[in-house]
Formats: sequence, structure tokens, C-alpha cells
Amino acid sequence: MQDYKFPIDFTFHIGTLSNDFTAVDADKKTVAYVKQKLFKFKEDVGVYENESETKLLYNIKADRWIDFSACYSFSDPTGQEFGKIGRKGWASLWKAHYEIFDKNKQLKYTIREENAWVKVLDGLVGQIPLINLFTGLFLNPAYLVINGNNETVVRLAKEKSLVGRRFKVSELKKLDGNDDDIIILGLMMMVLLERRKG
Repeated sequence: MQDYKFPIDFTFHIGTLSNDFTAVDADKKTVAYVKQKLFKFKEDVGVYENESETKLLYNIKADRWIDFSACYSFSDPTGQEFGKIGRKGWASLWKAHYEIFDKNKQLKYTIREENAWVKVLDGLVGQIPLINLFTGLFLNPAYLVINGNNETVVRLAKEKSLVGRRFKVSELKKLDGNDDDIIILGLMMMVLLERRKG
């Protein structure tokens, strides 16, 4: 999945039963089609080359069925694990907080919410019938990916859209190419979890 150009747009499909979205890069090339498998006790997400689902690129699987502090491992089609993302349980109640690890289980990046109040308002207003359809037009949380040197390298922002279906991933500091996949997969899993919360 490393042959792409930023920014990358995630667009959720609203006419399907699955929790799924397509990732498209700056050249309008499909980077991946991400589909959360239904009726699974533990989260199981397939990352495919495109919507035909003929070529599986990666799997993302939870290590437990209760996802309060679950870790989600990234593996290739052969089952070889090469990284994971974990939610910081209590820290994520108020402000989203995730950690991305490499294949050696070394912490590489932290994802933090840019402004917690936006998410709180989005969650509250999102509970009001009919109005909840329009929250995506004015309440748009953003998330920052921070490296070990406390530098923000990538930003994911919810775009203005009905029913909050579009997100944009922007590169703020040039990535070296080694960690691109674990960052993008981490953001894919995080956006599935955060969008479900509201």
C-alpha cells in the first residue's frame, strides 16, 4: 500500500450493511477498500486492493472481544504480523488516545485528538434525531499522529459532509516510507472505532 500520494481521502459507504470505506489518494487512485466483517465477536477488518475484494492486502484483528483496551494487529495475507494499534482505555474516554507499535512491539507513534471539545459536542448533538444527520457539516474532529520526537507527522480530519462520511489524511512531515503502512492502517482502524462512537 506504499505507492500513494497524500492527502488520502476515506469515504464511508452509506448504502451498505457493512462498516466500510474506500481510501483514495491525491491522484484519485484507490489505495484500499476497508471492510469490517459483520457478526464477529472480535473485530475483524479486511483491507483489500479495491471494492471487488479479490485481493486481500492486510487483516486487522482484535485481541479480545471487549474493545475497551483492545489491541488490533496488522498482518499480511499470510498471517505475518507487522504492527498493531492499541487504545489507551481510560485515557480515551475523554480524548481519543491510541498507540501504534511496530513488528517488534516498540511504540512508534501516538494518535491524539486535536480538540476534545469538538468530539464531545459531536457526540451530544449527534444524539438529537434529524439534527444528527447534519453534525458532519459543522462538527469535525481531527486527530494527530505524533512520533517519538514529539513531532506531528500526519493529521486525520473529519471533512464537512452529511452523516460524517468523509475523512482526509494529510502528511505534515515527510515520512521515510518505513512506517507508512502501520500509520495508515492504524488510522483506518481508529476511524472505524471513533466513527462508531459518534
